[in-house]
Amino acid sequence: MLDTDALGRWMDREGLPGTGTAPGLSRLSGGSQNELFIVERDGIRAVLRIPPAAADAARHDGLRRELRLLRALKGTDVPHAEFVAGTDDADVLGAPFYLMEPVDGWSPMGTGKWPEPYESDLSLRAPLAFELVRGAALLANVDWQARGLTGFGRPENFHERQVDRWLAFLREYQFRELPGLDEASGWLRTHRPRHWSPGIMHGDYQFANVMFSHEVPARLTAIIDWEMTTIGDPLLDLAWVLTAWPPEGDDMVHARYLSLDGMPSRDDLLQRYETISGRSTEDIDYYVVLARWKLGIVLEMSYAKFAAGGAVDTKVGSFGSLVLELIRKAAELSRTAKTQVI
Repeated sequence: MLDTDALGRWMDREGLPGTGTAPGLSRLSGGSQNELFIVERDGIRAVLRIPPAAADAARHDGLRRELRLLRALKGTDVPHAEFVAGTDDADVLGAPFYLMEPVDGWSPMGTGKWPEPYESDLSLRAPLAFELVRGAALLANVDWQARGLTGFGRPENFHERQVDRWLAFLREYQFRELPGLDEASGWLRTHRPRHWSPGIMHGDYQFANVMFSHEVPARLTAIIDWEMTTIGDPLLDLAWVLTAWPPEGDDMVHARYLSLDGMPSRDDLLQRYETISGRSTEDIDYYVVLARWKLGIVLEMSYAKFAAGGAVDTKVGSFGSLVLELIRKAAELSRTAKTQVI
């Protein structure tokens, strides 16, 4: 357990309520890369996010990036857990950490089904999709330079770097053939968007990484899990949502962890995104090809460890079929994509 006395002294220095008292701590479930705790003392109740004790320097640096990002988002209209305070200094609790406001909501992950009434009443699902897209559009609209995020990522030549970067990443662990990989890779090299504008990119934007309010119809209350965020092309977040979206993704089985029955059409989602963000989605096929291809490469790393007998979650075994489906569908879409050659 964390040192509550040290945490209390730090909170005092930050001017947080309850001066002079040690906070109460209780562990929360749900943290994947980092640990979560409820922090309480007179006048304040917050969630503390911190790397586990065994975390390496890379994990610490990742937390520092999250801290910087959430500090920059404070006060914006992007649905997120509002930043309270944080420190890059590992001396306080043994690792960098931050406090954020609690979010009262639910996540559509965990059981493979929608919570009621969304599982039974398909007519209620469309607002969830529109809210998901709204969150991506609002994030894309943030003036990242004015918010102090210059240097947070490398937007220069973002699309020119994608294929070489991720193929080099794949070579470090590839152990099997991935049909369609070369075809999709070659197509991505020659069909990059001619015009795009850098912005904050979540990097893993999907139903699994958001929370909704309890009211019906639900509102998007928070985007969560910012481990992969950077400054890049925000349209890739929209494409991440559309990876297995009908009708083009109707025959994708492994990439769907929730039923998409009753959801709005892809065209309706694109229109909603354009209306809110002001960004054109005319090259969206390129982004969906890139999203499928990149996600397949990322997940193959975990599956390679699993196949080699590594100590990983047994659910990673399902990634074997998922990766093949993602790469195959990336190649298939590239043959019919409505995107011009650069």
